[in-house]
Amino acid sequence: MSATKPIIIIKKKGGHSGHHGGAWKVAYADFVTAMMALFIVLWLLSSSEKVQKAVGGYFKDPSGTAKLAGSAMQGSAENFVITKDNMPELKEQLEKAIRDVPNFEKLKDNIDMTVTNEGLRIELTESAAGTFFDSGSAKMSTDGKDLLLALTHELGNLPNKLALEGHTDSKQYASGSSYGNWELSSDRANAARRLMSQNGIRSDQVTQVRGFADQRLRKKDVPLDPANRRISLIVQYQEKKAPGEGEAGLGGKIAEEKSTDGKVADVAKAESEAKKAEESSRKE
Repeated sequence: MSATKPIIIIKKKGGHSGHHGGAWKVAYADFVTAMMALFIVLWLLSSSEKVQKAVGGYFKDPSGTAKLAGSAMQGSAENFVITKDNMPELKEQLEKAIRDVPNFEKLKDNIDMTVTNEGLRIELTESAAGTFFDSGSAKMSTDGKDLLLALTHELGNLPNKLALEGHTDSKQYASGSSYGNWELSSDRANAARRLMSQNGIRSDQVTQVRGFADQRLRKKDVPLDPANRRISLIVQYQEKKAPGEGEAGLGGKIAEEKSTDGKVADVAKAESEAKKAEESSRKE
């Protein structure tokens, strides 16, 4: 009797062809990235110049410390304070920053920075034709705006308080005019404050806006000299807190709590001894 061979049944499943791979995912991701970059560029092109500079500045220096490298001012705005010890470093930093201002070569002789007992005094002096303000007016020129914006970008990151002053020469307005040097000096200082507050200076950073008219001449021997017409920006000193300040208060509080705990323990101990003495007397 012959052995029967087993019957083999082969079933073929229909369906799609083999796996296509993930190459399409890479191509799709590249497409999405390119579209995102396109929309960012379109948004920047339609944005204001201020926004464009801010975005560009971030990509150039994301941490915001490149300009402060190697100085005592390196770090976030909350971590450094301009005191009498490092004010000259701020002066040097500001002098570097304003060199990028358009027409700086034309303006540099009208910019003076001096470290004083009050702080860093930055004076923007006028020429005969007017440099930072229109002659006899509180309207700021383009050069004046550019320079103040450059200073604002640097000073807005500091915790130090600011004061603004306006000064004029001794040339008087026509007799009978209701507007004079007192008004002009005050209006120019306030115009500078307004521009800086709109572009980065905190609302609580400016503590004083002063108008002195011709009472504090830069060149007292030549009262009509155009250099007497100026605005002054003072970066005031800020005292650094002592390293242990604040901790002493906490330590004192802890010491007080320990003292209180000790007194409570003494009272409890005395009460316990009194109870024991009372119990022993009852037993006797």
